[in-house]
Amino acid sequence: MPTDAEFAGPVGPAPGTLYVVATPIGNLEDISQRAIRILRQVDLVACEDTRHAAKLLHHYGISTPRESCHEHNELQRAPQFLALLRAGKSVALISDAGTPLMSDPGFRLVSTCREAGIPVIPIPGPSAVIAALSASGLPTDSFLFAGYLPPRRGARMSRLQELAPLRCTLVFYEAPHRLLSALADMLAVLGPRKACLAREVTKVHEEWQRGTIAEILESMASRERILGEITIVVDRGTESALPRPRPDSIQEHIEQVISAGGGVSSKEALKEVARQRGITRRDAYRQLLEEKTHRRP
Repeated sequence: MPTDAEFAGPVGPAPGTLYVVATPIGNLEDISQRAIRILRQVDLVACEDTRHAAKLLHHYGISTPRESCHEHNELQRAPQFLALLRAGKSVALISDAGTPLMSDPGFRLVSTCREAGIPVIPIPGPSAVIAALSASGLPTDSFLFAGYLPPRRGARMSRLQELAPLRCTLVFYEAPHRLLSALADMLAVLGPRKACLAREVTKVHEEWQRGTIAEILESMASRERILGEITIVVDRGTESALPRPRPDSIQEHIEQVISAGGGVSSKEALKEVARQRGITRRDAYRQLLEEKTHRRP
C-alpha cells in the first residue's frame, strides 16, 4: 500500500525540469494543491496569455514571473525556455484553461525538451475532454479526441468521413458560431447517433444536452444566440452506419457524396470526389465526361 511519503512527492520543483500543469477550465477551486505549489516555486511560468494567467496566479497569491508561449511565438520561444532549463531553472507550462497541448499550445516546447533530454513532468488536473466524456453517459472504454473540426465545410465533411468508420466514442471541441454547421455535417456523415453536448463545463451557466445528433441540433438551432466553450461527445457507430465502399465510377461516387452530404451540390460533390481520389477537379471532371461518353449507345 502506498505510503504518505509516496503520495506527497518532492518538496520543491526539480532543477532543469519542465512541468506541464493543468489549470481550471472554469471553477477556480478545481486546481490541485500540487499545481499551486509548482506554480509558486518554479522559476518561470510559460503561459498562453500572460494577462489571462495573471487572474489565476493572483487569485492564489502566486508572483512567479510569466512569459508568453502561444501558437504564434512558441517556435521562437522554445529555444529560450530550453536554455533556461539547461541552466538548471524550472519552468511550468500552462494554457488558458485545462491541460496544455489539448488543442492548446505546448507541443513544440514539450517535443523540443524531450528530444534534448530535458525532464518533462505532468501535473494532472482539469480537462474539458475528460470532464465531458466522463459525464456524457456514452461509452468511455475506447474514445478518440478529434479536437476542432475544420472550419470549411468541404474539409469538415472529409474529416468526418475519415472518423465515421472508427468504432469508438468521438470527442470534439467546437466554436459557438460553427456549432450548427458542425452538427448538421455530423448528422449527414455520422448518422443518427447518440450524442452529448457539454457547454460551459464547471462554470456558472454549465449545460448538458443528451439525445441524438438531430435532437441536439434542433434544440440549439432554436436559440437566438449560442455562447460559451462547447464539447461534443458522439457515440460510436454501428456496423450498419459505416460508410459504403468507394465506387469505381466517378458518377456513382458523386452520387454517394451527395446522398451523404446533406445538401451538397453537384459542384461541391465533384470537388470532394477529386480530393478523396487524390486527383485534380479538372481530372475528375474529365473522367466523368469519359464515363458518360462510354455509356452512350
